[in-house]
Amino acid sequence: MEASPALSRIGLAGLAVMGQNLALNIAEKGFPISVYNRTTSKVDETVDRAHNEGNLPLFGQYNPRDFVLSIQRPRSVIILVKAGAPVDQTIAALSAHMEPGDAIIDGGNEWYENTERRIAEATGRGLLYLGMGVSGGEEGARHGPSLMPGGSHQAYTNVQDILHKVAAQVEDGPCVTYIGEGGSGNFVKMVHNGIEYGDMQLISEAYDVLKNVGGLSNEELGEIFAEWNKGELESFLIEITADIFKVRDDLADGFLVDSLLDKTGMKGTGKWTVQQAAELSVAAPTIAASLDCRYLSGLKEEREKAEEALKQAGFKEEIGSVTSGIDKKRLIDDVRQALYASKICSYAQGMNLLRAKSVEKGWGLNLGELARIWKGGCIIRAVFLDRIKNAYQRNQSLPNLIVDPDFAKEMVQRQAAWRRVVGLAVAAGISTPGMCASLSYFDTYRRGRLPANLVQAQRDLFGAHTYERVDRPGAFHTEWTKLAQKSGSSVGALN
Repeated sequence: MEASPALSRIGLAGLAVMGQNLALNIAEKGFPISVYNRTTSKVDETVDRAHNEGNLPLFGQYNPRDFVLSIQRPRSVIILVKAGAPVDQTIAALSAHMEPGDAIIDGGNEWYENTERRIAEATGRGLLYLGMGVSGGEEGARHGPSLMPGGSHQAYTNVQDILHKVAAQVEDGPCVTYIGEGGSGNFVKMVHNGIEYGDMQLISEAYDVLKNVGGLSNEELGEIFAEWNKGELESFLIEITADIFKVRDDLADGFLVDSLLDKTGMKGTGKWTVQQAAELSVAAPTIAASLDCRYLSGLKEEREKAEEALKQAGFKEEIGSVTSGIDKKRLIDDVRQALYASKICSYAQGMNLLRAKSVEKGWGLNLGELARIWKGGCIIRAVFLDRIKNAYQRNQSLPNLIVDPDFAKEMVQRQAAWRRVVGLAVAAGISTPGMCASLSYFDTYRRGRLPANLVQAQRDLFGAHTYERVDRPGAFHTEWTKLAQKSGSSVGALN
């Protein structure tokens, strides 16, 4: 549409693909929207798309002042620009024309503390501020993403009707909820991305084992993942993995997946998740393993040289001896079970990180509700999130998903298959760091007694850090070396 007969209900600045698609989604749901971008060609492009995609009520503006003044008060402006300095520059340009009570909604993948700084700055000017995680990629933004808004509750209330219509819809409501105060929305989106890293790593390990130990072709892999997507593993990532295996290479023989360079990119949210887990003393080994694998994947040339150097040193591949006489059908079923059990551990780690941060910041995060809004629209959407939602609804203070009665049963049923897959991979020399990390997490968490007593004894010996005892209260310190020498001399005397 060319000229706006009345003021728009909402505005959106930043018209890269995500911004364009979210603006078109809002317009399609019947909310007149003004759009702005520093590069004016992007404004024209978005206006053309709105015309072509159903004459949608979307209006292009070409400078910050006209853009802001074209929106009805109290104004709500979504910004979708690159995280960091560009966000501050966009806020400065727009807020110069905004009035007290107006709201800024940052929809980018922003570090949560930047959002908390901006909330304080906005409050000083009488403006409201939301940091809103948006998941679902380009497709989600256009047809229904998962939305994670945190910050000013008033700012959320002002656009709640819009967000409810724009978000992905599942049987128990729209995939959006008010997350909490401060930078909670951005933090929740960050952990969502950390879980996503873990999921993708685990799927790649399942592929590696099936392909290199099971000897499965791309056609067979496509069929297996499509089949898995009809059961407990049903999810967006399993669905798209099945599709990837079906695509043939138009520049060479065979399938496209085999022509891709084995280097994984990243933008930082996975690293932030692992850093936060460390800061909060929360174990997140599956997510950490996935991050380490992305780092190692980047060392392509080094890995190729290492492969050659170790061959020259006498390293022999063990895959042949492991794969001979393998029962393919059983391997496929074992890998399915190992993938599911490993995923539960990864989600458990993410949820525990969210709880720890919520306690530290006083956000009051509702873990069951977070699982619910991830059921649709987002990259980690999966059927079993409904079961995670139910687990936290049954017991809000559930210490870990692994001990929820339903999940505990499933872990126990799958552990034999899980151990077979990890053992087979180790014997074959196929690295499965995500599955190994998940299994170690499970085995460590389920044991009432660990060898940590020896580590504490070492700490007390060299640093006088003291220790506690299992049979009486209090802190104790022992002169270990003196006593050891004494008992050593007495043993000598006995001999």
